[in-house]
Amino acid sequence: MPQMAPMNWISLFISFLIIYMFINTLNYFSFKYSFKPSKTLKSLISINWKW
Repeated sequence: MPQMAPMNWISLFISFLIIYMFINTLNYFSFKYSFKPSKTLKSLISINWKW
């Protein structure tokens, strides 16, 4: 039936949107970024201002 074609497009759009969001969340949570505050803190503390 050609009248049901818009419903098919909407269901395809929703399914691709769900798959896209799922892949994005997997990519976001798959990386573990290591935060090393010691280097940045030492470099900030070691600045000596000469007035």
